[in-house]
Amino acid sequence: MSNIFEISGESMKAADIARVAYDFDIKIKLSEGACEAIVKSRQLLDDLLAQGKVIYGVNTSMGGFVKYLIPEKHAAHMQDNLIAAVATNVGSYFDDPIVRAAMLARINSLARGVSAISLDNMKKFVAIFNHGICPCIPQKGSLGTSGDLGPLAAIALALTGKWQVRYRGEVMAASDALKAAGIEPLKLSYKEGLALINGTSAMTGLACLTINDTEKIIESYESITALTLETLKGKRKAFSPLVHAEKPHPGQMASATNIYNLLADSTMLSDEDSVSKELRSKLSDDVVDSAEDQIEDAYSLRCTPQILGPIRDSVEYVKRVVENELNSSSDNPLIIPKHGDAYHNGHFHGQYIAMAMDHLSLALTTLSNLSDRRIDRFMDSNNSNGLPPFLCASEQGIRLGLMGGQFMSASLTSENRSLCVPLSIQSLPSTADFQDIVSLGLVAARRAREIFDNAVYVISFELLCGCQAADIRGADKLGTHTTTLYNAVRRFVPFFDQDKPLTPYLENIASFIRGGMIQLSVPTERVNVSQGFNKVGCTLTPEFH
Repeated sequence: MSNIFEISGESMKAADIARVAYDFDIKIKLSEGACEAIVKSRQLLDDLLAQGKVIYGVNTSMGGFVKYLIPEKHAAHMQDNLIAAVATNVGSYFDDPIVRAAMLARINSLARGVSAISLDNMKKFVAIFNHGICPCIPQKGSLGTSGDLGPLAAIALALTGKWQVRYRGEVMAASDALKAAGIEPLKLSYKEGLALINGTSAMTGLACLTINDTEKIIESYESITALTLETLKGKRKAFSPLVHAEKPHPGQMASATNIYNLLADSTMLSDEDSVSKELRSKLSDDVVDSAEDQIEDAYSLRCTPQILGPIRDSVEYVKRVVENELNSSSDNPLIIPKHGDAYHNGHFHGQYIAMAMDHLSLALTTLSNLSDRRIDRFMDSNNSNGLPPFLCASEQGIRLGLMGGQFMSASLTSENRSLCVPLSIQSLPSTADFQDIVSLGLVAARRAREIFDNAVYVISFELLCGCQAADIRGADKLGTHTTTLYNAVRRFVPFFDQDKPLTPYLENIASFIRGGMIQLSVPTERVNVSQGFNKVGCTLTPEFH
């Protein structure tokens, strides 16, 4: 894979943001078309000013001072004041990948060539990114309208040699980092400070990372689901694509087909037709009696496609919104060469991202709810089809088994539920009612990231339970796919035949899942939402052709 990623402002994906943000070895460059568009937009701005055009943030002041007209001689000073005055975020700093994601999203937006930043400053911005210089961005304080002013101001300050950055593992003055890298600070002229900070790039960058990571854990969770179904002796037939064709939601059909295929050669599952025959042999014409087995599983097993499906479809929708925003010009005003004019607008408003992140938070919390209910079945010997209580195979009562792990998973599931109050409706006015309705998009993106992290820990404990239960039942009965998953986990998590602190093991499993554990598992053709109904039919195992 190439270590150079070209930016055009038109076709970047969330996965691209994640790949480049996480990998400091990947460098970026502006496409030839982007460079040409940037030059044209800056030239058009010069021309419009020469014609006497009054343009917000160029020869007017900004925000609550919008009525103030600014002579050209104050233009550069006003831009420097702007980025200093709105750099008001507080709290701990974002991690470097999130900072890099925000920088990438801003570069991509500016590369569209309608923001009137100079090409010289854009090239310096790219060079600073390529040297791995990460501005220190405090996490809290963005209203999400006019975009992410505070977070992007921290970036802009660093680009101009002010503020602080992380560079080569140390926090230092931005001026020292730029000097060490051999890069001259940006010198801002009219409009350029506004172009750097007036947009949705911080919330969008973080949203890209979270949606990319969420897609990976959904795929991983289908593998965990297969292991859970086997070790709780669930039934496969409820996942048959034949029945799910009768309710053709794309996400539901994809998850059902994937899980059905993953379980193809398991000998640990309970077979529904065999259970039916056993129950029929005990059915009396006269006496009502209770049987030990049942013909269908609890909802947290049997309804998995109907729960994971909406999650998949929601994530697909959220990704579409986020990637649209990523490849948009999100500042004001826009200087559009093909139309020959300046356009005042509200593209900086982050409502799309705010609402999408609220939606993603609901999806991830639903995933936590599902996993929590399965964990409870592992813990409760009344509901686990013959497993010992709390998966404690010996010295019950003297030992507590995996009981303590449920304390964590239930707590984080409850925490996620408490975090699902919509943020996209929490608007408060500011700036003398100039910014009278705001999005809180970055707050929503931060909250979705927190819910994501909690959800990973919850499903980590479910995976630990599945491996423990597999050993108790006999792991040799697992199918090919889940055997590979089980073996991968057993490389760093033991069978618990004595009580131990679970924290380090849960942290390791969480890292395994975040890293895309499916890559360590047996290759299996998967269906995704965008492939649609016809593709689902192509992935059936030979048994169903």
